[in-house]
Amino acid sequence: MMARTVAGIRDRTLIVTLPGSPKGAKENLEAILPQLAHACQQAAGADSRTLHVGGTDKLEKEAGIKPRPTVEDTSVHQHHHHSHDHAYGGHSGPKAHTKPEERPVSNDPNAGPTKRHRESPYPMLAVEDALKLIAEHTPEPKAVKAAVNEGVVGTVLAEDVTARESVPAFRASIVDGYAIVASKHPMVPSTKGLFPVTGVSHAQAGAVAKLSIGEVARITTGAPLPPGATAVVMVEDTVLRSTTEDGQEEDEIEILTDAIKEGENVREVGSDVKAIDVVMKKGEGITAVGGEFGLLASVGTQEVSIFKRPLVGVLSTGDEIVPHDRPEDLRLGEVRDTNRPTLLIAVRGSGFDAVDLGIASDKPGALENTLRDALRQVDVVITSGGVSMGELDLLKPTIERSLGGTIHFGRVSMKPGKPTTFATVPVKPSDSSDRERKVIFSLPGNPASAVVTYHLFVLPALQKMAGFAQPWGLPKVKVVLDHEMKMDPLRTEYHRVIVSAREDGLLYATSTGFQRSSRIGSFKGANALLCLPTRPGMLAKGEKADALLMGRVVSLL
Repeated sequence: MMARTVAGIRDRTLIVTLPGSPKGAKENLEAILPQLAHACQQAAGADSRTLHVGGTDKLEKEAGIKPRPTVEDTSVHQHHHHSHDHAYGGHSGPKAHTKPEERPVSNDPNAGPTKRHRESPYPMLAVEDALKLIAEHTPEPKAVKAAVNEGVVGTVLAEDVTARESVPAFRASIVDGYAIVASKHPMVPSTKGLFPVTGVSHAQAGAVAKLSIGEVARITTGAPLPPGATAVVMVEDTVLRSTTEDGQEEDEIEILTDAIKEGENVREVGSDVKAIDVVMKKGEGITAVGGEFGLLASVGTQEVSIFKRPLVGVLSTGDEIVPHDRPEDLRLGEVRDTNRPTLLIAVRGSGFDAVDLGIASDKPGALENTLRDALRQVDVVITSGGVSMGELDLLKPTIERSLGGTIHFGRVSMKPGKPTTFATVPVKPSDSSDRERKVIFSLPGNPASAVVTYHLFVLPALQKMAGFAQPWGLPKVKVVLDHEMKMDPLRTEYHRVIVSAREDGLLYATSTGFQRSSRIGSFKGANALLCLPTRPGMLAKGEKADALLMGRVVSLL
């Protein structure tokens, strides 16, 4: 009861790990010896159905194991054990809370093609249900501190930001002109007539002389008002009447209007932002447009709390895959790696950092090691290929059997992209004892399928992990069909289209042509995915449908 033997299979070898104590090792070995012959038969490849005819009673009898006691026979011991559990946490093993059929384990990669599933054990989910599972199981965003520099562009704030300083920090002119003292005294000209130019205030650091009634100081936009000045008259409302003897400076100017009021053309201290005001709120993004960054910089913000953007690794799988830029001609069966560079570009184009994980072999051990290394390095792994029903499609069994991961869905009712897989894997970081969940998206190997499923499923997960506000994913718009479209009666289709804006103010969708999932050319020029509903028949030209925008709308105005 105090030690558990661990056993596993590698190729056709049975591996048994016993406890470290001599007594425990002896007791555990004695317990399993009677069953070793049967276990070795199975490991060697014997037919399980034939071996198990007769059930556990037959197996126990052949192994010389005594029949297990009934519930009545063990009632006394059970009562004692129950009490012991309460005192010390118990010795009972983990209890599953789901039925086996609710958590199918995919084909054993060591079993060979004759033992593989002939049909996927994973239920076919609707796209909406798959997206709900992604939202439920994708890790929550993590907050980090970051300096206010170009690196925060594209991130989301994890805390409110308050202004350190008022903007402007001094009374400033909003025009080029002359600072004046707007006097209400009837005998003193204040805003009309001839005035000596007694000083200059430029938009730069430095002391400015005090201004008295009857004097003006030339001032530029953004420059501080001289002490005593109450308003600024625009240069357009003045005329130069005399210069200094060298002709280099203004001596007198004439103000042509008496309509200047106190405070005119002046930005008062804090009129844009007051110190301690909340200038940005938690959940707001710092976009590449520049307005948010400019606001943070203007109030002297040195550091902000942001949600850390997930680091994404992109991996291609398959012994037939070769680098796309390999100069040699392809041999029979080889395929240039289209998906990896395409997905790397898509991830980076979405505003996230991506790591090139290269090409992994179809061999179980190699794939497992590649994934383990990748999960220690990145937050999200995107793979392509190896998720269908072929004997070398090893991603699902590797995730489940080798990595201890959970596959939340393995098939989606969509076209293209049916075998798309979403999983999470517990990973122990090198600097922490606490395991954290890492995400794996295993996308189909066909290029068009990989790109469609990235935009549809991976992007919302990345946005959630980065702290983006809902709704996650591509923006949805209504479009008018430029021509009729055939629908699929069984699966939702995501048709690659070019969306353009026309003079009538509507958006129109035009197909990019033949839509086979292996044809990456169907993405050439595409800026949207047209969402075709699941039903027989055609959508007529001129009908409206939903489209998910991947890029800029083409303007035909």
